[in-house]
Amino acid sequence: MAKKKQEKFSAAKAVKANARERVGQPKPVRAIDEKPRTGRQAKHKPKLDEVLRQEE
Repeated sequence: MAKKKQEKFSAAKAVKANARERVGQPKPVRAIDEKPRTGRQAKHKPKLDEVLRQEE
């Protein structure tokens, strides 16, 4: 029977495991559903003149 391949050490995983041991598992968070921007506004930011006109 072949031996198991040893996993490569990952410092990030080690740090996270250590933090979970000390602090505990983070609570699950529900994602906030934001309405996606649609149409031309989603692709282009407003131009400076338009922004200044809106403020007046």
